[in-house]
Amino acid sequence: VPWRNKALSSSSAALAPDDCPSFHLPSLLPSPQPSEVTMATEKEKYPMASMGFLEAAVKISHTSPDIPAEVQLSMREHFLRRTQRMQRQTTEPASSTRHSSFKRHLPRQMQVGSLDLGDDYDVDEQPTSIGRIKPELYKQMTTENDESGNSKGCKNCGKINFSLRYDYENEMLLVKILKAFDLPAKDLCGSSDPYVKIYLLPDRKQKFQTRVHRKTLNPTFDESFQFPVPYDELPVRKLHLTVFDFDRFSRHDMIGEVILDNLFEVSDLSRETSIWKDIQYATSESVDLGEIMFSLCYLPTAGRLTLTVIKCRNLKAMDITGYSDPYVKVSLICDGRRLKKKKTTTKKNTLNPTYNEAIIFDIPPESMDQVSLHISVMDYDLVGHNEIIGVCRLGSGAEGLGRDHWNEMLAYPRKPIAHWHPLFDIGSLY
Repeated sequence: VPWRNKALSSSSAALAPDDCPSFHLPSLLPSPQPSEVTMATEKEKYPMASMGFLEAAVKISHTSPDIPAEVQLSMREHFLRRTQRMQRQTTEPASSTRHSSFKRHLPRQMQVGSLDLGDDYDVDEQPTSIGRIKPELYKQMTTENDESGNSKGCKNCGKINFSLRYDYENEMLLVKILKAFDLPAKDLCGSSDPYVKIYLLPDRKQKFQTRVHRKTLNPTFDESFQFPVPYDELPVRKLHLTVFDFDRFSRHDMIGEVILDNLFEVSDLSRETSIWKDIQYATSESVDLGEIMFSLCYLPTAGRLTLTVIKCRNLKAMDITGYSDPYVKVSLICDGRRLKKKKTTTKKNTLNPTYNEAIIFDIPPESMDQVSLHISVMDYDLVGHNEIIGVCRLGSGAEGLGRDHWNEMLAYPRKPIAHWHPLFDIGSLY
């Protein structure tokens, strides 16, 4: 519109600053433009500030509207720093502050497995870390178990040297125990206190024993013993040497034994002959448990059997004092069932008790072939169970002396017949 443009141009000319110096309109100055460096710094410090108003309004908010953005941002940064610190702490072992120096050196010490030791180191020279399994220890234990699992009769327990000679004029077998070599250690100090017991089997009534040699594995005895025996009986006799370790406060441990079945193995015994033998590990049957003496008497008309326990000798010590508290228990067995059980009194602190006590059983004559007597020498214990020292068995189904004594009783009724019986381990009879 021409008139409007004309009016606008005239009014602007009338209001020019040059024509009106006394009146100034406030000038609207534009805000200074920030530099590029300042804008980049502000973006790093306040990420939300660099975003436009519309963009911030449209963007989905993940924060609480009640908390200012700056506070939420600082809380988020604090939470992230705390989480990272907790993750680092879980990789270190928890310990007190006084172990902080050990904590610093621990990773260095535990890196042993990563070292290259090379091929010049032996197994024993290689450094081992904490908790590492040593296979050689288990190998050694397995070897020892294999040896113990082998036949006990084949296990060597050293050597013993003795000599034999027969005295034709006096009809005596002369046995001289010379020395022993390389005995196993039985004491905690790595030594033993050995001595030797000598029997001329099957007779166990006569027994000899050497002196005890203290703290040695290679004792020298040089002791002679004489067994009165006719020359004609030598082929059926056996020499039994038993090596023991003396213990003052408990029962003596058996080291091993030597059984010479043939006395003429080396020579005719006309002159003294030296013999070396390996000492074999002693089985439980050959351990010297002692002997018991009792008499048997049977009255067929009354059907009464009387067993009189006379005494025991050389019983095995069961207490720490070196003695036992023995008593005798006699059981009547029929077809594997125990019908009756009786026992003697207890003798305190002795290995050679004397009883002279009679035990009576009523057995009809027609049942004598079906029954047997089991005799057990027990050690009485005030606290705990009573222990078995040794056992023997009598009856028609028994073996050896137990059967012979029973048959002799039946052959001579109404007459007491007494014999010594060796005691055996319970496992050898049952």
